[in-house]
Amino acid sequence: MAEVGDLKDAISESLQKKGVLNRIKAQIRAEMFSILDEFSDEKPPICNENLIINELIQEYLEYNKYKHTASVFTAESGQSEMRLKRPFLENELNVLINKETNSVPLLYSLVNSFLQQGPGSKS
Repeated sequence: MAEVGDLKDAISESLQKKGVLNRIKAQIRAEMFSILDEFSDEKPPICNENLIINELIQEYLEYNKYKHTASVFTAESGQSEMRLKRPFLENELNVLINKETNSVPLLYSLVNSFLQQGPGSKS
């Protein structure tokens, strides 16, 4: 019996290390949200600001390899599978892109811009 228990522990540990268990848990959560949404009140239509904010969050989650969180966020937010293009977001948010900021999510550029303005700056 100890061999079966050891085998179960080894399999469980291997699945945990590979991230399989977390991925399955995230998929279950996403499906649960989907089912719960069927029974909940209808969500209001997503306005343009929410579309942009959701896209910024999605880009941030994917950049940081928060794949499971991103999948649940997509399911819960009702964000379309059609993603907004980065040049469109840059234009809408008036973000100036350079070599350094081109490789990171736009959310980093926005935060950096506010930090550079300093306290009390209103522009």
